Amino acid sequence: MTSNSTNSAALQSQAETAIHLLDDWFDPIEAGLRDRVREFIQGMIEAELEAALSRPRYARRPKEASENADGASGITGHRHGHRSRSLLGTFGRVKITVPRARLDSAEGKTTEWKSTALRAYQRRTQQADALIAGAYLAGTNTRRVRRALSAVFCGAVGKDTVSRVWRKVRGDWDAWNARSLAEDPIVRLILDGTVVRVRLDRKATSIVLLVVLGVCDDGQKVLLAVKNMGGETSEAWRAVLDDLVRRGLHKPEFLIVDGGSGLEQALAALWGDVPTQRCTVHKHRNLLAHAPQRLHEEVSADYNDMIYAASAAEIEERRRAFIRKWRLKCKAVADSLEEAGDRLFTFTRLPLSQWKSARTTNAIERLHEEFKRRIKTQTVLPSAKTAAMLFWALLAAGQITMRKVDGWQTLNQKLDHKLFDLAA
Repeated sequence: MTSNSTNSAALQSQAETAIHLLDDWFDPIEAGLRDRVREFIQGMIEAELEAALSRPRYARRPKEASENADGASGITGHRHGHRSRSLLGTFGRVKITVPRARLDSAEGKTTEWKSTALRAYQRRTQQADALIAGAYLAGTNTRRVRRALSAVFCGAVGKDTVSRVWRKVRGDWDAWNARSLAEDPIVRLILDGTVVRVRLDRKATSIVLLVVLGVCDDGQKVLLAVKNMGGETSEAWRAVLDDLVRRGLHKPEFLIVDGGSGLEQALAALWGDVPTQRCTVHKHRNLLAHAPQRLHEEVSADYNDMIYAASAAEIEERRRAFIRKWRLKCKAVADSLEEAGDRLFTFTRLPLSQWKSARTTNAIERLHEEFKRRIKTQTVLPSAKTAAMLFWALLAAGQITMRKVDGWQTLNQKLDHKLFDLAA
């Protein structure tokens, strides 16, 4: 037996028209302001037309101007009525009357006059679109924006409007994806992937977004790429990296990766000689996956004592002790640590002030957490492209901010050439 939990059209209509708390509040200041807004907009467009025709309404063109008119200043034409328009702005929705006119051309034909202030088919102001997009990026799903902004727009904004506004962001998204990176002073890259759920073929599906952060020579982190490539294979990562190189990205001086085999292979083929740090947090999770539950606390304690030691010499000594101990107690844990090799300790070649920011891919992990918190209200995003766009837009709109890396003052110092001693 099946049950239909979807509300009928009548019930949905009643819910939309029901009077809620705050809906019946009347503000004479707001009402008076919106009347003045209507007069102001109509006056601004009338003034624009008067300037185009070189005469006010019901007036003739000056004879001197007609005789001496040439080029752009010699525009002539005539008015022919008005058109009613509806405009939605941060001041609410107003009905305005827009003047119409025909302009004479040099070929003896006439063309419809077009206002530069109010574009053809424009229904919302740029600030209204920015407010709608901002509410959506702040964590409100498309259906709830109407209620969130009802006091401003009086219910004139629905989920379809939000979707149309969001599609307008695509132009900026495409431009960002094609921008040149030749002038960006990138000295370090942080690479990782994150999993999100999107709707593909009307089914909720998990996809992987490949994210690349750059660190400038002043320590500021910037988003360089976020791509939906279907997975973290070497081919997918290589496509992302090749796109960055094609757009002018210079060879970085240091890389921080999550340890995935696909990414490792792609980087080895492109920048095999660049010092690479494997994320210590990801390796910690790997070690716990190889140990019984009852040993997790002990493994974590020993691992943290090693990774967070105060000097490279102490880290080497504690690594040897870790290997000796866990080779006897749980060989799989020791083998997992040895598998990482010296890439787990590349950060020890940097100045001590940079160790905190260079040990892990936490810069991207934090973005992942903020991104997932933001999409929690939607559960499933409408498409894979929307997921990547939303990740970028949250940063571009300032909803998520990134600070400088720790130890940025010493980024200009070269790495120590002494390699980590793996002898156990």
